[in-house]
Amino acid sequence: MKSCDVVATPGLISLWDFHEKAGEPRVSAGRHAYLLEEMAGPVRRVDEGVFGPHAALLGAGQWLRAARADCPALNLHGPHAQVTVVAWLKREQKALIPGQCEAVAGMWNETRARRQYCLFLNLRIFESADQVCGHVSGVGGPTPGQRWCMDASIGATPVPLGAWCCAGFTYDGRVAKSYFNGRLDARDGRNPYVYELGLFDGGRDGADFTVGAVDRSGEMGNWFQGALGGLAVFSRALREDEMEMYTI
Repeated sequence: MKSCDVVATPGLISLWDFHEKAGEPRVSAGRHAYLLEEMAGPVRRVDEGVFGPHAALLGAGQWLRAARADCPALNLHGPHAQVTVVAWLKREQKALIPGQCEAVAGMWNETRARRQYCLFLNLRIFESADQVCGHVSGVGGPTPGQRWCMDASIGATPVPLGAWCCAGFTYDGRVAKSYFNGRLDARDGRNPYVYELGLFDGGRDGADFTVGAVDRSGEMGNWFQGALGGLAVFSRALREDEMEMYTI
């Protein structure tokens, strides 16, 4: 796959290919040139990748951010909102809190109940572990009657360590679907997942767009550790045949 194929896909907001050197903001291609800032020291560039010879390596406790005010097109919300998030990644064993959920990318702030959408791995609910998860929220806070937000499409295939793969999810305003290496990773009752509340409107003080972690319990956590070769966000739910292109 070439980055131009992703850029040509209708509905693309931004695609990051992570070719920049450590210490430089990561700038997206697509309709919007949004910058991802390093939030915990320089993020190392490694000589392997998906859309070229390089990727960004998120180490323990590292994450990237686009402030909410600086990325308005990523602020997808409302009763009919749609979204697709796709990441090309090589997952590593976490050094910080092994076994904890792993947030890849999205607008998701648990501390202030400003959840909207986020691609996760290893959500660890409903007897799941290590799978791709498409987390969505129309209420911002926990699922009514629950301690946490429990609304997510959860795949069946464990995402391996130490190997490049593609993880993604779509949400069309009614159904969330999680994908692994370009295919719908179906799981009875969990993927696809019917959710008809749309995406929460966090307003001006809603969540930032974060990569590699989310704000939870008053601090950053739910770390993803590993390499990112590409990250794409779309303003619509891609069809299953379109998602088939997104693999390694």
